[in-house]
Amino acid sequence: MNTITVTSPLFPPLEALEPYLKDIWDKKWLTNNGHYHQCLENALCEYLNVPYISLYSNGTLALIAAINVLELKGEVITTPYSFVATSHALLHSNITPVFVDIEPNTYNIDPSKIEAAITEKTSAILPVHVYGRPCNHKAIQKIADKYNIPVIYDAAHAFAVKENNQSILNEGKLSILSFHATKTYSTIEGGAIICHTKEMKEKLDRYKNFGYTNETEINELGFNAKLNEVQAAFGLATLNYIDEAIDKRKKVSEYYHSHLSNISGITLPNIPENLIWNYSYYPIIIDENKYSKKRDELYLKLKENNIISRRYFYPLITDFNIYNQYKVETPIAKKTSENVICLPIHHLLSDNDLNKIISIIKNNENK
Repeated sequence: MNTITVTSPLFPPLEALEPYLKDIWDKKWLTNNGHYHQCLENALCEYLNVPYISLYSNGTLALIAAINVLELKGEVITTPYSFVATSHALLHSNITPVFVDIEPNTYNIDPSKIEAAITEKTSAILPVHVYGRPCNHKAIQKIADKYNIPVIYDAAHAFAVKENNQSILNEGKLSILSFHATKTYSTIEGGAIICHTKEMKEKLDRYKNFGYTNETEINELGFNAKLNEVQAAFGLATLNYIDEAIDKRKKVSEYYHSHLSNISGITLPNIPENLIWNYSYYPIIIDENKYSKKRDELYLKLKENNIISRRYFYPLITDFNIYNQYKVETPIAKKTSENVICLPIHHLLSDNDLNKIISIIKNNENK
């Protein structure tokens, strides 16, 4: 029996990648701001409609770089409802994460809870565009402006997302992308930082290359987080197929919506009309009192049938032992974490796959 995975990496056709690899072999230039690294940065700026982009070897190191390039100290306000990389980046930078609750409908950080968490030690706000759904960036920016602190967006899920036909990646001081293999668009492993000035781009570029200003000068601390040429080539080749893949994901999302929207006890993603989404995840929320099954029971039932879903994000970041000292009451995030399940969504799913998933969910409804 074939396993239906929650996601599947987007591979370019092998024949599309081969010319890049031959050229890399001919050039014998594998890393350190190579030809395809530069080409990919330019191509992504154009595709994403952003002014400057600095490629990194992964999204976590990109987050750490953003925090350190902005010289943040003390405390940073963030969300407990995210992948642990968001807050790990703060701890790695000797910063105290201050967690606040989320909105019940978007699952993003609740702007109305942010101001009460600000102290004299607060140096920034680090929201997450959860599942690629944009945060209330206007409200967040208003608070940031009032207290003169920057906003860094963890936009790991938000590749190609637009709100009112404007790229969400242009919000905040910096936005960080992940190009991990599980993402809608990938460079196998990889990440990037979007910024607004040439000076910031140059600073980010130096930081990922040990802080080198030129061959003989280092004037600031940095580390090694460069994206290599093979991965850059993979990213360039994949970029030619990303629109088709997103369109297929959209069809999967619409198929789910048309077949699951009338099931009592299941809340489906609510995507506003002004949003161009990337369909990177399909989270549903289970109300066991109405659906008559707990989230974990559905998760295990799907698994028994070789369907891999994901309880994403569970546990909450603040429920991990390492974060016990930072734990605060975030009831909406807690409830969401305990009831969310992300269904399979990717470009390789067939109608038969989807019908199998939907059948199990519908059968569970009445058991």
